[in-house]
Amino acid sequence: MGLFSMLSGATAQERMLERLPAIDALKAAGVIGETKAGYVEAREPLSAGQEEIVNGENADRKELYSIVAQKTGQSVAEVGTQRAIRNVTQAKVGVWVQDSRGRWYQKK
Repeated sequence: MGLFSMLSGATAQERMLERLPAIDALKAAGVIGETKAGYVEAREPLSAGQEEIVNGENADRKELYSIVAQKTGQSVAEVGTQRAIRNVTQAKVGVWVQDSRGRWYQKK
């Protein structure tokens, strides 16, 4: 069962889908990367608009992680860490990601 498959029609999911092209563009530009905790983080200074995108993405991710945590009995941090593994696996070549120690590297 996928992480979000137990959620139906969540507004956070819809916002994330709408935001996805902007997130992908920021990742492709190397401006943001995927953290080991399951969130996106700036790797360079962000404009106000970019910061709003990142903050919105992380707020929605946290909302979804909280819902999954409540349903599975895990902590929000555990859900985020599990999602981070999937995010790194699914990341496109060249995207910046963190390893388990928090060190940044570009996916090959």
